[in-house]
Amino acid sequence: MTDAPPDAEARRAAAPVICYPDDTLPPPDMALYQRAREDMWLVDSVTVPPREARCFRAAAGQVVRIVSTEGPQVGDLNLWSASTLAERFYSGKTRALHGSHVTTGDRLWSCFPYLRPMATLTADTLDWYGIDPHGGAVHDVIGTRCDPYTHRLLSGDAYHHCCHSNLTRALADETGLPLHEVEAHVHDVLNVFMCTGFTPDTQQYFMKASPVRPGDYLEFLSEIDLLGALSACPGGDCGSEHSSDAAACHPLIAEIYQPASGALEGWVSPMPNGYDRSHGAFV
Repeated sequence: MTDAPPDAEARRAAAPVICYPDDTLPPPDMALYQRAREDMWLVDSVTVPPREARCFRAAAGQVVRIVSTEGPQVGDLNLWSASTLAERFYSGKTRALHGSHVTTGDRLWSCFPYLRPMATLTADTLDWYGIDPHGGAVHDVIGTRCDPYTHRLLSGDAYHHCCHSNLTRALADETGLPLHEVEAHVHDVLNVFMCTGFTPDTQQYFMKASPVRPGDYLEFLSEIDLLGALSACPGGDCGSEHSSDAAACHPLIAEIYQPASGALEGWVSPMPNGYDRSHGAFV
């Protein structure tokens, strides 16, 4: 180990600065969104079998509710614009703007060059959990997704029901595109119901048993027309194993709701980011 400089403690004591203060972010009108929730009806429901994934679609202004059904189960969520797979959920920027875990009032942002809200979280029945004594919290945007490549790297085995593979199969089925083409569009996820954090000593990403119960849900309003894919993770509640056929796994349901006519009066779907994409080349 390199010798520490004489002012090492002073350097460590430097005050942290929030990278992206959110006080200038356009706030969602949560009162409007809550009123829209009061009189909405179910228009579609997609059941996601254990260790599989399924796609769903939601029009701008509709509400999506991801529901735990039979037992504790984590879900890996991907989102795309329904009009182009090039616009997809950007977990890293969502994390930078809202923190490592998201809940009611936070937004799910899309990738460059679009960078606009794809969805706004409108209800979370696990908001009571907060941050536990281990530093764990629920609904993270820090994990990637379990995948067959890392599984092969660490175990030497080929496992085909990792969330990455589940999402790839589901997207191929939905779009009719070949697996090798759609795989590039599968991206880092929102880990719905997953309880995660970083260890204080080694700063390693950890998971622990999800506190989710049958009937719990995470809900969001679609800010744009969405194509979604949800995988019921092969780790089940992720309390013991990340990807296996041994963990107890359960279905998840994606429910699509339509608010009453006029319930979102004044609301408009956000436009793509206004940056001119010149990148200084023509200044």
